[in-house]
Amino acid sequence: MKTLRTGVVGVGHMGVNHARLYSEIPGSEFAAIFDSNAENAAAAAKRFGCRAASSLEEFAGLVDAATICTPTVTHHRIGLELLEKGKHLLIEKPIATTPAEARELAALAAAKGCVLQVGHVERFNPVLHALEAQLKNPRFLEVTRLSPFPNRSTDIGVVLDLMIHDIEIILHLVRSPVESIDAVGIPVLSRGEDIANVRFRFANGCVANVTASRISQERVRKIRVFQENAYLSLDYKNQSGYLLRLAREDEKESSGLGKLISLATDSKIVTDFSGHRIVREPVEVEKGEPLRIELESFLQCAREGLKPCVTGLAAADALDLALEITRRIEESDPRRQG
Repeated sequence: MKTLRTGVVGVGHMGVNHARLYSEIPGSEFAAIFDSNAENAAAAAKRFGCRAASSLEEFAGLVDAATICTPTVTHHRIGLELLEKGKHLLIEKPIATTPAEARELAALAAAKGCVLQVGHVERFNPVLHALEAQLKNPRFLEVTRLSPFPNRSTDIGVVLDLMIHDIEIILHLVRSPVESIDAVGIPVLSRGEDIANVRFRFANGCVANVTASRISQERVRKIRVFQENAYLSLDYKNQSGYLLRLAREDEKESSGLGKLISLATDSKIVTDFSGHRIVREPVEVEKGEPLRIELESFLQCAREGLKPCVTGLAAADALDLALEITRRIEESDPRRQG
C-alpha cells in the first residue's frame, strides 16, 4: 500500500477528528496541520505527532492529501490554492458558499488530476449501504435529523448545517429531477432557521419529506423508505433497522396476535395484518465509524485515481438545492415582510 502524507487545515471540532483518524489509518503518514490560530495548531500537532505549518504554502509542501475543515466561506480560496499545487482534497460540507464556487473547485481538480471528495459523511454510514442493498424504486421517503443546539456553525441555518446531508443522500437514492419544493423554517436561537421541514416531489413521482432541527433535546437520525410491497426503517445513529414486507407462500404465520407485534423484536416474524401476511425482519448492518470509512475511501481514491462517492459536482447539486430551500424560507420569514 502506497503511503500518503496527509494533513488537516483547520483543527476545530471536526478537524481534530480528521487528524485523529489520519494518525491511525494504515497507509496514512499524518504529516501536517495548518490553522490560522497558531496555538490551536501547535497543540494539535503535539497531540498527533505532526508538524504545525506556519503558512498554507508550507503546509502544501508537506502533504499529498488533505482535509479542509475551515469555515465554509474559506473553502473556495483554500481549495483552489491546494488544488493548484496538485493536492488531493476532502472538503467538509458544504463544499463552498455557492454552486459556482463548488463547480470551479471541481473543474480545477479535474484539470490537475486530483481527487476532490466532499465530506457528506452519512454516505459512508453502514446503514446507507444496507439500505441500498434493499432499495427498489422508492416511492416515499421520510427523513428526520434532530440534534441539540451545537454552539457552532451558527453562521448558517440548519438546512446548510444538517439537512444538506439528507438532501445529498435523497438525490443519490431517487436519481430523478426535483419538480417541486415546499419549505418552512423557523429561527429560534440563531439568525437563520434552526428547524426546517421540506417536501420534495420528483419527476418520477417519488416524494420525500425531510425534517431537520438543531434545537432538540435528543439526537435522532432516521430514514424511512416506502416502496412497492415493502417498508424500510433505518437508524443512522444506532446503525440498525428493520424491513416490513409481504410474506412469501413458504413463510408461516408465527404469531396469533392478528396484528404487528413490537418493532423492538429482532427475530423474523410473520403476522396477519388485516388479511395480509406481513414479515418483519432485521436489516443486517455491519457497524463501523462513518468518518473513518470516509477517510479510508478518500485515501484509496487518491492512491488509485478512483472517482469518490461524493464528488464536487454531486456536492454542488446538493448545495444548489439547499440554497434554494434557504432562499424560500428567508422569503417567507415574517420579519422580512412589509
